[in-house]
Amino acid sequence: MKLQKQHFVGIGIGLVILILNFVIFYGQKFFAFIIGIAVIVTALPFILSLMSEVGREKEKEEKFLEFARSLVESVKAGTPISRSIINIGNKDYGSLSPHVKKLANQIAIGIPVSRAFLTFASDVKNSVVSRSVSLIIEAEKSGGHIDLILESTAKSVSEIEDVKKERQSSMYSLVIEGYIIFFIFLIIMLAVQIKFIPTMLKTVSEAGTGGGTSVGGFGVGGGVSTEVFGQLFLGLIIVQGFFCGLVIGKLSEGSIKSGIKHSVIITAIAYLVTTGIQIFS
Repeated sequence: MKLQKQHFVGIGIGLVILILNFVIFYGQKFFAFIIGIAVIVTALPFILSLMSEVGREKEKEEKFLEFARSLVESVKAGTPISRSIINIGNKDYGSLSPHVKKLANQIAIGIPVSRAFLTFASDVKNSVVSRSVSLIIEAEKSGGHIDLILESTAKSVSEIEDVKKERQSSMYSLVIEGYIIFFIFLIIMLAVQIKFIPTMLKTVSEAGTGGGTSVGGFGVGGGVSTEVFGQLFLGLIIVQGFFCGLVIGKLSEGSIKSGIKHSVIITAIAYLVTTGIQIFS
């Protein structure tokens, strides 16, 4: 991912918030909460770019299906595949349009169809498109019924898109369940941190000699041990939220990259809720 203007703006605003936080709120309860805000502000442009990129990938697959169908119609009408590509090169295919125009221009200046298609697949950088282009190249080389091969390719891309949409629809309830399960986990962890741990530390301290005891290597009986447990729980919640988001994205959309947005949403909410409650506890 190339750094763009909005990325630098996000980084700049995040650094300003972080510096002001150290200057104004260092050592106070608001300190950790504002660090989370600074990180979210910094990461937000990158997440939006990532989501936009995922959207473009989906659009490329949909527009390639449209391109393949147009090519099939033209070839079936008796037009050679090279001329067909040139004829449909000026149509609007969304984010795929620059690549289609480049493909048509290369063929127009005499570059072989197979080589032009390889360049096309290399530029688009999409697995579905690359597989389909391989079939088209082999069909063009064989010189057989290329219209049938193109029609089968378009049908294959269409079926892949239908399967993806069907999986995403069927997994929608799983995504909701994943969020619900994590937030139940978050509530339980917060209850343990806010209610159970202080009570346990107080009980252990009162049962000791008054100088504090040791539980799991941490000193017990003072405010420091409560803070240590709070940091451990916060780390556990963030790790759990991050991997929970990746799993949700992989199951629902079949991509770890798609899961990053779920990870960011879950971990951001978990961090802000946890540190926000600590301010008032």
